[in-house]
Amino acid sequence: MFTGIIEDLGKIEKLDKDEGNLHITVKTSITNELKIDQSVAHNGVCLTVIAIDGSSYTVTAIKETLDKTNLSHLTKQSTVNIERAMKLGDRLDGHIVQGHVDQTASCINITEEDGSWVFTFKYDKSLNNVTIEKGSITINGVSLTVLNSEIDKFSVAIIPYTYNHTTFNNLKIGDIVNLEFDVIGKYVKRLNDLRI
Repeated sequence: MFTGIIEDLGKIEKLDKDEGNLHITVKTSITNELKIDQSVAHNGVCLTVIAIDGSSYTVTAIKETLDKTNLSHLTKQSTVNIERAMKLGDRLDGHIVQGHVDQTASCINITEEDGSWVFTFKYDKSLNNVTIEKGSITINGVSLTVLNSEIDKFSVAIIPYTYNHTTFNNLKIGDIVNLEFDVIGKYVKRLNDLRI
């Protein structure tokens, strides 16, 4: 379980393909606090630490994960948002995030608005995910509030702190991001669909 509050930015040091899997080696300032078998979110994707070497650690993404997320677009020197799993008893500063990406979206607009930024994303509505105005959304692991909710697109406002401490400062129009829709909203939608 995660909160969507990014702890650090990780730099991709190595990508090793192993049949359908991808071993991803990441360098972060928090590597010395990690342990093997620990869950860490990478752009919102929960992956298990399988090796640690100095200031770097390695995780493995399976084919299904690569097919459903933007991790297959990583290159050496890419930067990813990093968050360790929350501790029981900690404050929940973001919202409930599982680290299970529902689908990807494309950034279709970026507007600077008097010291903050508004990013707009378009996603495939055929997968039946929904956003709601002022509801929660996780983009590349970052917990955010939805603006301008439509059937297949939405916007988020990014404050300077978030812009400077996450990968939002590298995001360009056309880039693919990972989306995890609000878990409570997903259950409510599923129950509502079952009644029809």
